[in-house]
Amino acid sequence: MELLSRTLARVKPSPTIAVTTKAQELKAAGRDVIGLGAGEPDFDTPQNIKDAAIAAINAGKTKYTAVDGIIELKQAICAKLKRDNGLEYAPSQVSISTGGKQVLYNALMATMNPDEEVIIPAPYWVSYPDMVLLAGGTPVIVECGIEQNFKMTAEQLESAITPKTKWLIFNSPSNPTGAGYAWDELNALTDVLLRHPHVMVMTDDMYEHLAYDGFEFCTPAQVEPDLYDRTLTVNGVSKAYAMTGWRIGYAAGPEKLIGAMRKVQSQSTSNPCSISQWAAVEALNGTQDFIAPNNEMFVRRRDLVVSALNAIDGIVCPVPEGAFYVYPSIAGLIGKTSAAGTVIESDEVFATALLEETGVAVVFGAAFGLSPNFRISYATSDENLKEACKRITAFCAELS
Repeated sequence: MELLSRTLARVKPSPTIAVTTKAQELKAAGRDVIGLGAGEPDFDTPQNIKDAAIAAINAGKTKYTAVDGIIELKQAICAKLKRDNGLEYAPSQVSISTGGKQVLYNALMATMNPDEEVIIPAPYWVSYPDMVLLAGGTPVIVECGIEQNFKMTAEQLESAITPKTKWLIFNSPSNPTGAGYAWDELNALTDVLLRHPHVMVMTDDMYEHLAYDGFEFCTPAQVEPDLYDRTLTVNGVSKAYAMTGWRIGYAAGPEKLIGAMRKVQSQSTSNPCSISQWAAVEALNGTQDFIAPNNEMFVRRRDLVVSALNAIDGIVCPVPEGAFYVYPSIAGLIGKTSAAGTVIESDEVFATALLEETGVAVVFGAAFGLSPNFRISYATSDENLKEACKRITAFCAELS
């Protein structure tokens, strides 16, 4: 008898978590390591949100809640979607989970049948394909290279759709590239989707508020209202509100789908943390004044990193529209040898050598489905970024 599930053999652990864990282990062993792998703001959670959590604790709001969230948070989510996105939802159309990852997982588990396909533009967030595999589906990867600014075209989407297509997973601004789709770019994709009524849209809007240089965020159901009944709009409080550890994600969509997701959650984790839910109510309903100054810091850090990387021979780094990642190409470094004698055969070898030889931890591009690249999260201090870029520059200068 086999101990482990055959389904589990189809998936791999999260590479981004693995990089962060490795960096932490090296630090614990006394190594001077700069971790640029985690997608986590270095800002503290705003005080008004922490105060709301403390008040909830003191008020005894520490019991089980409804499986997919308290009504007060669902109402706050509905208000946010109307305010920011022009989308009307009722609380019965909202699901709240332990982070955005669980929302996506619940949706896939609730809908996928064997042999059904999910279109995923690459580069993609590392968990998308593996969650599809866990749900019994087949990921269909569409490569979107640096020459098209990492964005999927209407022609690529049209070519990827088959009678077996169940979902398109869409992420803008993107993890890992920071690329954001403007209204007309997204409209070209929604026009394709209108011609294929069997395809649902799962849109990951987690980086909505992290948009720079005048880039205006938009989401599929907003761009094309006729897709409203086929769209699951996913978001959360992790990134813009610096609440990664609070673990609150949410989605709004068709009631039938939301009900199915509730059923999945009822037999897995049940409700998300009650205190985190009350904190999220304050995050969505309270002041948003800290977002703009935080974004100014992100833009400064982005420009610092992009400028430093583009000054290195063999590296090309596009300027992202949002999020807090850059995704430079190292095509010009492949085949070279490091000072320690490592031949840079791939982006994975590059990332490993960079960590071992300089103490800078980045995530290799193959983890995101597009090589030869690597991802840097610039959601850390200016000092860390300057030192990391200095070490990367020196490492690359010594390649031969």
